[in-house]
Amino acid sequence: MIDYYLYIHPLDLRDLKLDIWNDEPVQGKLTIKQKKFDIDVVYRGSHIRKFPKKSYHISFYKPTNYQGKKEIHLNAEYKDPSMIRNKLSLDFFADIGVLSPVSQYIFLHLNGRKEGIYLELESVDEHFLKRRGLPDGSIFYAVDGDANFSLISELDDETKKSLLLGYEKKYGRNSDDHHLQEFIFIINTLLKDEFEKEIVHHLDVEKYLRWLAGVVLTQNYDGFVHNYALYRNGATGLFEIIPWDYDATWGRDVNGRYMEENYVRIEGFNTLTARLLDVDSFRKKYQSLLLEFLSNQFTVDYMRPKVEQLFNLLNPYILMDPYKKEHYDKFKKEPELIIKFIELRNNYLRSKINKLD
Repeated sequence: MIDYYLYIHPLDLRDLKLDIWNDEPVQGKLTIKQKKFDIDVVYRGSHIRKFPKKSYHISFYKPTNYQGKKEIHLNAEYKDPSMIRNKLSLDFFADIGVLSPVSQYIFLHLNGRKEGIYLELESVDEHFLKRRGLPDGSIFYAVDGDANFSLISELDDETKKSLLLGYEKKYGRNSDDHHLQEFIFIINTLLKDEFEKEIVHHLDVEKYLRWLAGVVLTQNYDGFVHNYALYRNGATGLFEIIPWDYDATWGRDVNGRYMEENYVRIEGFNTLTARLLDVDSFRKKYQSLLLEFLSNQFTVDYMRPKVEQLFNLLNPYILMDPYKKEHYDKFKKEPELIIKFIELRNNYLRSKINKLD
């Protein structure tokens, strides 16, 4: 595990702590493998900013990037007793053919003091596309529950004043806003037969269904209207969906509480999902993908080595993490809880697979 040494001037650090909701970054320095970077740094996330162990958004400006990345996200994984659910999920999505951010664990030191284990998340931006050799295109982050693919706001149950509500454009031109607005408009206004013919000109349907299967399998309740990015492929003109921030998975919710294996239904949620699964051919494709993953990737035999590998990677460092060392006994029990969840969730979804007939 690589050590990251972050320095923030004590006065700037005090300002960050005084107003945890301030999105104005402060300057700092980051040292990685004896290489020094001038950076901007700010707390990241929504409810996670309230936790004692903070998560950070870091932007590089001198040099302007680190290993081809202009920014990184350092997630504290504070509420996940295992600290592996986020990475386990993002790697799982990659295994089932979904575009997914790369992540790695680092050990953070802040102003000479140990801050503990963090998960470094790759930012989904133009560099994300370049590293994968993907066509240039626009990227929108789903930042709140209004990213529900609906004309109705998730937040106040009123008609949206703008179809861009719930999204933040991470990369692209002003003209790209139109494509997203048009996409959401056709989802909500076309009749069934028209929708089936038209949606394939706006959405990579199979990739969306693979993503949907991943959300349902890992049981991320928030994942249907949040915790994703939309990438419009400039070559195909089709939207693709990318998972983001998946710690509330594998049997625990966003507060770290145990979540029963039947909490999220097999059909998932959100307006786009409902419209797709109303089309026989799309629903059958989704059913086929689910059965494939339930037989291959989402199994105890496939996932146990991955769970154990991540647990063994973190195990030597847990007692060095000032926020986690007192919960070591709980940490040790988490791999078996995750494995048991996979078994129970697999059985539950198999019992409901005929609902997709």
